[in-house]
Amino acid sequence: MKIQSPNTSLLSQNQQTSNKLAEQLATGKKVNSAADDAAALQIIDRLTSQQDGYGQAVRNAYDGISYSQVTDSSLSGVNDAVSRIRELSIQAGNGALNDSDRAALQEEVVQLQSQITETFENASFGGKPLFDGQPVSFQVGPDANTTQTTTPSDGSFASVISTINISTQAGAQAAIDISDQAAEEINAQRAELGAFQNTLASTIKGLGTQKENIAASQSRIEDTDYAQAISQQASNDILSQASIALRGQANQSAESILGLL
Repeated sequence: MKIQSPNTSLLSQNQQTSNKLAEQLATGKKVNSAADDAAALQIIDRLTSQQDGYGQAVRNAYDGISYSQVTDSSLSGVNDAVSRIRELSIQAGNGALNDSDRAALQEEVVQLQSQITETFENASFGGKPLFDGQPVSFQVGPDANTTQTTTPSDGSFASVISTINISTQAGAQAAIDISDQAAEEINAQRAELGAFQNTLASTIKGLGTQKENIAASQSRIEDTDYAQAISQQASNDILSQASIALRGQANQSAESILGLL
Protein backbone atom coordinates (compact mmCIF):
# COMPACT_ATOMS: atom_id res chain seq x y z
CA MET A 1 0.00 0.00 0.00
CA LYS A 2 1.25 3.52 -0.94
CA ILE A 3 0.24 6.74 0.69
CA GLN A 4 -0.40 9.56 -1.81
CA SER A 5 2.44 12.07 -1.48
CA PRO A 6 1.69 15.78 -1.26
CA ASN A 7 4.49 16.21 -3.80
CA THR A 8 2.26 14.70 -6.50
CA SER A 9 0.40 17.98 -7.03
CA LEU A 10 3.67 19.90 -7.17
CA LEU A 11 5.11 17.42 -9.67
CA SER A 12 2.01 17.80 -11.86
CA GLN A 13 2.39 21.57 -11.78
CA ASN A 14 6.06 21.26 -12.69
CA GLN A 15 5.14 19.03 -15.62
CA GLN A 16 2.59 21.55 -16.89
CA THR A 17 5.14 24.33 -16.60
CA SER A 18 7.70 22.19 -18.43
CA ASN A 19 5.25 21.52 -21.28
CA LYS A 20 4.42 25.22 -21.54
CA LEU A 21 8.09 26.23 -21.64
CA ALA A 22 8.83 23.54 -24.25
CA GLU A 23 6.04 24.92 -26.44
CA GLN A 24 7.36 28.47 -26.06
CA LEU A 25 10.87 27.37 -27.02
CA ALA A 26 9.61 25.29 -29.95
CA THR A 27 7.33 27.96 -31.44
CA GLY A 28 9.33 31.02 -30.44
CA LYS A 29 6.16 32.50 -28.99
CA LYS A 30 5.27 32.91 -25.35
CA VAL A 31 1.57 33.41 -26.23
CA ASN A 32 0.35 30.46 -28.26
CA SER A 33 -3.28 30.35 -27.21
CA ALA A 34 -5.87 32.26 -25.24
CA ALA A 35 -5.06 30.04 -22.25
CA ASP A 36 -1.58 31.56 -22.12
CA ASP A 37 -2.82 35.16 -21.97
CA ALA A 38 -6.23 36.03 -23.42
CA ALA A 39 -5.73 39.80 -23.27
CA ALA A 40 -2.29 39.61 -24.87
CA LEU A 41 -3.64 37.38 -27.65
CA GLN A 42 -6.29 39.98 -28.52
CA ILE A 43 -3.64 42.70 -28.69
CA ILE A 44 -1.44 40.48 -30.87
CA ASP A 45 -4.34 39.82 -33.27
CA ARG A 46 -5.02 43.56 -33.58
CA LEU A 47 -1.36 44.31 -34.20
CA THR A 48 -1.21 41.54 -36.82
CA SER A 49 -4.22 43.04 -38.58
CA GLN A 50 -2.55 46.47 -38.55
CA GLN A 51 0.65 45.05 -40.01
CA ASP A 52 -1.30 43.33 -42.78
CA GLY A 53 -3.03 46.65 -43.52
CA TYR A 54 0.25 48.53 -43.73
CA GLY A 55 1.73 45.82 -45.94
CA GLN A 56 -1.16 46.04 -48.41
CA ALA A 57 -1.00 49.84 -48.36
CA VAL A 58 2.67 49.66 -49.36
CA ARG A 59 1.80 47.37 -52.26
CA ASN A 60 -0.94 49.77 -53.33
CA ALA A 61 1.50 52.67 -53.23
CA TYR A 62 3.93 50.75 -55.42
CA ASP A 63 1.07 50.16 -57.86
CA GLY A 64 0.58 53.93 -57.90
CA ILE A 65 4.23 54.46 -58.74
CA SER A 66 4.03 51.88 -61.52
CA TYR A 67 0.90 53.54 -62.87
CA SER A 68 2.65 56.92 -62.89
CA GLN A 69 5.75 55.51 -64.57
CA VAL A 70 3.71 53.89 -67.35
CA THR A 71 1.75 57.11 -67.86
CA ASP A 72 4.93 59.18 -67.91
CA SER A 73 6.51 56.80 -70.41
CA SER A 74 3.50 57.21 -72.73
CA LEU A 75 3.65 60.99 -72.41
CA SER A 76 7.36 60.88 -73.12
CA GLY A 77 6.64 59.17 -76.43
CA VAL A 78 3.97 61.78 -77.23
CA ASN A 79 6.39 64.56 -76.34
CA ASP A 80 8.98 63.12 -78.71
CA ALA A 81 6.39 63.06 -81.49
CA VAL A 82 5.34 66.65 -80.76
CA SER A 83 8.97 67.77 -80.79
CA ARG A 84 9.48 66.11 -84.15
CA ILE A 85 6.34 67.81 -85.52
CA ARG A 86 7.70 71.16 -84.34
CA GLU A 87 11.02 70.44 -86.01
CA LEU A 88 9.26 69.56 -89.27
CA SER A 89 7.14 72.71 -88.97
CA ILE A 90 10.22 74.87 -88.69
CA GLN A 91 11.68 73.09 -91.69
CA ALA A 92 8.47 73.63 -93.69
CA GLY A 93 8.64 77.34 -92.92
CA ASN A 94 11.77 77.58 -95.00
CA GLY A 95 11.09 79.56 -98.16
CA ALA A 96 13.62 77.47 -100.07
CA LEU A 97 11.18 74.54 -100.08
CA ASN A 98 8.50 74.04 -102.69
CA ASP A 99 5.02 72.59 -102.31
CA SER A 100 6.23 69.09 -103.10
CA ASP A 101 8.85 69.30 -100.36
CA ARG A 102 6.30 70.45 -97.80
CA ALA A 103 3.89 67.71 -98.88
CA ALA A 104 6.59 65.14 -98.13
CA LEU A 105 7.12 66.67 -94.68
CA GLN A 106 3.36 66.63 -94.05
CA GLU A 107 3.30 62.88 -94.72
CA GLU A 108 5.62 62.36 -91.75
CA VAL A 109 3.49 64.73 -89.67
CA VAL A 110 0.42 62.62 -90.45
CA GLN A 111 2.20 59.50 -89.23
CA LEU A 112 3.22 61.27 -86.01
CA GLN A 113 -0.34 62.53 -85.51
CA SER A 114 -1.60 58.96 -85.86
CA GLN A 115 0.96 57.81 -83.28
CA ILE A 116 -0.16 60.48 -80.79
CA THR A 117 -3.85 59.69 -81.28
CA GLU A 118 -3.26 55.97 -80.87
CA THR A 119 -1.36 56.54 -77.63
CA PHE A 120 -4.14 58.59 -76.06
CA GLU A 121 -6.84 56.20 -77.21
CA ASN A 122 -5.20 52.85 -76.40
CA ALA A 123 -2.64 53.34 -73.62
CA SER A 124 -3.72 51.49 -70.48
CA PHE A 125 -2.49 50.13 -67.15
CA GLY A 126 -3.88 46.77 -66.11
CA GLY A 127 -6.76 47.25 -68.53
CA LYS A 128 -7.58 50.73 -67.21
CA PRO A 129 -7.28 53.58 -69.77
CA LEU A 130 -4.51 56.00 -68.87
CA PHE A 131 -5.90 59.09 -70.54
CA ASP A 132 -9.62 59.17 -69.83
CA GLY A 133 -9.25 62.24 -67.61
CA GLN A 134 -10.76 60.45 -64.61
CA PRO A 135 -9.10 60.82 -61.17
CA VAL A 136 -7.26 57.70 -60.02
CA SER A 137 -6.99 57.08 -56.26
CA PHE A 138 -4.72 54.63 -54.46
CA GLN A 139 -5.39 53.43 -50.92
CA VAL A 140 -2.06 54.11 -49.23
CA GLY A 141 -2.97 53.64 -45.57
CA PRO A 142 -4.64 51.05 -43.32
CA ASP A 143 -7.50 53.39 -42.43
CA ALA A 144 -10.46 54.68 -44.44
CA ASN A 145 -9.90 57.67 -46.74
CA THR A 146 -6.11 57.48 -46.57
CA THR A 147 -5.64 57.85 -50.31
CA GLN A 148 -3.43 59.60 -52.85
CA THR A 149 -5.05 60.79 -56.08
CA THR A 150 -3.78 61.82 -59.48
CA THR A 151 -5.75 63.03 -62.50
CA PRO A 152 -4.15 62.17 -65.85
CA SER A 153 -4.63 64.16 -69.02
CA ASP A 154 -7.68 63.43 -71.12
CA GLY A 155 -5.57 63.86 -74.25
CA SER A 156 -7.84 66.59 -75.57
CA PHE A 157 -4.93 68.47 -77.10
CA ALA A 158 -4.39 65.52 -79.44
CA SER A 159 -7.35 66.76 -81.46
CA VAL A 160 -5.65 70.14 -81.82
CA ILE A 161 -2.44 68.52 -82.97
CA SER A 162 -4.42 66.56 -85.54
CA THR A 163 -5.30 69.87 -87.24
CA ILE A 164 -1.65 70.64 -88.02
CA ASN A 165 -0.89 70.88 -91.72
CA ILE A 166 2.54 72.11 -92.79
CA SER A 167 1.97 71.84 -96.52
CA THR A 168 2.02 75.65 -96.61
CA GLN A 169 4.27 78.21 -94.91
CA ALA A 170 1.30 79.69 -93.07
CA GLY A 171 0.34 76.23 -91.84
CA ALA A 172 3.91 75.65 -90.71
CA GLN A 173 3.88 78.86 -88.63
CA ALA A 174 0.61 77.88 -86.95
CA ALA A 175 1.99 74.38 -86.30
CA ILE A 176 4.90 75.82 -84.31
CA ASP A 177 2.52 77.56 -81.90
CA ILE A 178 0.32 74.47 -81.56
CA SER A 179 3.36 72.28 -80.89
CA ASP A 180 4.61 74.67 -78.22
CA GLN A 181 1.26 74.67 -76.43
CA ALA A 182 1.04 70.86 -76.58
CA ALA A 183 4.59 70.47 -75.26
CA GLU A 184 3.80 72.83 -72.38
CA GLU A 185 0.75 70.80 -71.40
CA ILE A 186 2.66 67.52 -71.66
CA ASN A 187 5.50 68.82 -69.49
CA ALA A 188 3.05 70.09 -66.88
CA GLN A 189 1.37 66.67 -66.75
CA ARG A 190 4.72 64.90 -66.46
CA ALA A 191 5.75 67.24 -63.65
CA GLU A 192 2.56 66.35 -61.77
CA LEU A 193 3.27 62.66 -62.26
CA GLY A 194 6.81 63.12 -60.96
CA ALA A 195 5.50 64.88 -57.85
CA PHE A 196 2.94 62.11 -57.38
CA GLN A 197 5.65 59.46 -57.55
CA ASN A 198 7.77 61.32 -55.00
CA THR A 199 4.78 61.62 -52.66
CA LEU A 200 4.11 57.90 -52.92
CA ALA A 201 7.78 57.08 -52.31
CA SER A 202 7.69 59.21 -49.15
CA THR A 203 4.46 57.53 -48.10
CA ILE A 204 5.99 54.08 -48.59
CA LYS A 205 8.92 55.05 -46.39
CA GLY A 206 6.56 56.23 -43.65
CA LEU A 207 4.42 53.10 -43.90
CA GLY A 208 7.50 50.93 -43.62
CA THR A 209 8.59 52.72 -40.45
CA GLN A 210 5.14 52.38 -38.90
CA LYS A 211 4.96 48.70 -39.81
CA GLU A 212 8.36 48.08 -38.23
CA ASN A 213 7.29 49.84 -35.02
CA ILE A 214 4.12 47.75 -34.82
CA ALA A 215 6.10 44.56 -35.49
CA ALA A 216 8.51 45.50 -32.67
CA SER A 217 5.60 46.09 -30.30
CA GLN A 218 4.04 42.77 -31.24
CA SER A 219 7.35 41.00 -30.79
CA ARG A 220 7.73 42.31 -27.25
CA ILE A 221 4.31 40.89 -26.37
CA GLU A 222 4.37 37.67 -28.35
CA ASP A 223 7.92 36.39 -28.77
CA THR A 224 9.68 34.08 -26.38
CA ASP A 225 12.55 35.47 -24.31
CA TYR A 226 14.82 32.48 -24.87
CA ALA A 227 17.26 33.35 -22.11
CA GLN A 228 14.45 33.68 -19.60
CA ALA A 229 12.60 30.60 -20.85
CA ILE A 230 15.70 28.40 -20.73
CA SER A 231 16.49 29.67 -17.23
CA GLN A 232 12.94 28.89 -16.12
CA GLN A 233 13.13 25.48 -17.74
CA ALA A 234 16.35 24.65 -15.90
CA SER A 235 14.83 25.81 -12.60
CA ASN A 236 11.66 23.84 -13.27
CA ASP A 237 13.66 20.69 -14.06
CA ILE A 238 15.49 20.98 -10.75
CA LEU A 239 12.18 21.36 -8.92
CA SER A 240 10.76 18.35 -10.76
CA GLN A 241 13.76 16.19 -9.88
CA ALA A 242 13.55 17.33 -6.27
CA SER A 243 9.83 16.53 -6.16
CA ILE A 244 10.45 13.06 -7.56
CA ALA A 245 13.16 12.42 -4.99
CA LEU A 246 11.00 13.66 -2.13
CA ARG A 247 8.08 11.55 -3.27
CA GLY A 248 10.30 8.48 -3.37
CA GLN A 249 11.52 9.16 0.15
CA ALA A 250 7.95 9.73 1.36
CA ASN A 251 6.83 6.39 -0.11
CA GLN A 252 9.75 4.59 1.53
CA SER A 253 8.96 6.20 4.90
CA ALA A 254 5.31 5.20 4.62
CA GLU A 255 6.24 1.59 3.84
CA SER A 256 8.60 1.49 6.83
CA ILE A 257 5.86 2.74 9.15
CA LEU A 258 3.42 0.18 7.83
CA GLY A 259 6.02 -2.53 8.33
CA LEU A 260 6.46 -1.60 11.96
CA LEU A 261 2.73 -1.67 12.49
